[in-house]
Amino acid sequence: MTATTSGAAGRAPWQAANRIVVKIGSALLVDRATGVLRAAWLNALLDDIAALHARGRDVVIVSSGAIALGRGVLGFNANDLTLEQSQAAAAVGQISLAHAYQNAGARHNLVTAQVLLTLGDTEERRRYLNARQTIETLLSARAIPVVNENDTVATSEIRYGDNDRLSARVASMISADVLVLLSDIDGLYTAPPGTVSDVKHIPFVEDITPAIEAMAGAAATSTSRGGMVTKIEAAKIARGAGTSMVITLGDRAHPLHALEAGARATWFLAPSNPVAARKRWIAGQLEPRGTITIDAGAITALEAGNSLLPAGVIAITGTFDRGDVVVVHDPAGQERGRGLIAYPLKDARLIMGKHSRDIPALVGYHGRSALIHRDDLVLTRVS
Repeated sequence: MTATTSGAAGRAPWQAANRIVVKIGSALLVDRATGVLRAAWLNALLDDIAALHARGRDVVIVSSGAIALGRGVLGFNANDLTLEQSQAAAAVGQISLAHAYQNAGARHNLVTAQVLLTLGDTEERRRYLNARQTIETLLSARAIPVVNENDTVATSEIRYGDNDRLSARVASMISADVLVLLSDIDGLYTAPPGTVSDVKHIPFVEDITPAIEAMAGAAATSTSRGGMVTKIEAAKIARGAGTSMVITLGDRAHPLHALEAGARATWFLAPSNPVAARKRWIAGQLEPRGTITIDAGAITALEAGNSLLPAGVIAITGTFDRGDVVVVHDPAGQERGRGLIAYPLKDARLIMGKHSRDIPALVGYHGRSALIHRDDLVLTRVS
């Protein structure tokens, strides 16, 4: 079975979610007729986010709206923007967008932060790691990152790009538990509403099959480049990373509160949690670039669920950079695990065998205390 008519199980991830990504489209944020920000709607949404934040949840917003806000100011035709006009509109609108989130968050003493990404920032390894660390640092400081595609410099992305898939990549990047797509529709139907008679709402999708994909339509509004097709694509990305995704109606006050209260929506449940999905990816889909040999004490620590610290490393071989996969060997040369290395080869060799507190003096910057964090480590053999 790929879909069911019972949505109760789908709401369970929301109740357990510690990290949530919320995607907001232009059609919700900007009045289509006037090109003016819907400030009352945004304030109500930030009320919901503030309530989640007060309960200790991490929240990241992925927001469209810069082009929609800027094009009217510049007098551009909304239905016929060139690439250069889109970039110019984004440059103007991004200032208004950031200010709007700052004001809405300040009502609850929330700090908001602007993060501009392109699809390349979520796919090229070094840029991916830098973007992830920036968002992680903001969340640890209890700020609300507001992510948008960097339309002022985007080229092909601006023609086909959509924040549905970008939000899924962000959710994957930061190991979010739930991705919420606030939409102009309350979920997936057996066919696009209005195209055929007797369509039925699908509350809960267990697997994305060709039959599920066939239920999506390709239509999009003039203010948003997405549609149900891109939402299905986003669900594939999110579920593969262990993130459950939900599509719910955003065009109402307090949409997240409504979702929490059981409002109609479509849940795409992930087959595993983000950490398990990440470890499966490390173990089975990446080619190791080096080998880290560790002592018996470090092996004991790893088997107890701890991270790999530099002090337990006795040898390093290979050619790797930060974020590459390396194999972890015991002193006898037996593979014990695989993981994502937190330092490039040169720096890893400088800190091997040393205490974590000595890392800044040895490498010249404040890096991670662990050579491989436990969430980035898969044990392939235990004692």
